[in-house]
Amino acid sequence: MPQTASSSSSAFAKALPQVQLQCGLVKETSEKTVLAVDPGSSKCGLALVRRAKNGKIELLWRAIAPVENLCRHAKEAAEVSPYSMIVVGSGTRSRNIVENLRDELPAVGILIVDERDTTLKARERYWEHNPRRGWRKIVPATLQSPPEPVDDFVALILAERVLSAD
Repeated sequence: MPQTASSSSSAFAKALPQVQLQCGLVKETSEKTVLAVDPGSSKCGLALVRRAKNGKIELLWRAIAPVENLCRHAKEAAEVSPYSMIVVGSGTRSRNIVENLRDELPAVGILIVDERDTTLKARERYWEHNPRRGWRKIVPATLQSPPEPVDDFVALILAERVLSAD
């Protein structure tokens, strides 16, 4: 049976990603999941984030936990999806947080990441995940503070920095 134009273009579209990889035109990314932690003095933001093989970054789970419950929440995140690394922001009390995580989860690697500008970006990300309603629609988002802590969104941004740079 002769090939039609649509069937040959369909075959080409299916083969294109493999050809691009073989020619070095695109870089194949491996799937990777990390747990990111935004350390604080009384609470920590956590985000479990996966980079798929196609490069898309997906938030799997997020939480804000008291510092004393951090390791329990890290283990809870592992039940959602196993992770290959813990990313910790370089901010407040990060040294204590890293020590606690190393004691409780010695088999997991820990990477410390610069937290610069993450709070402002986290506020923006909060509004993306929680669209403004009522009077909040009228006032520009840049003039508003989210009505709840954004530590989990800071952790998401830390994870995205690592996964997009990798």
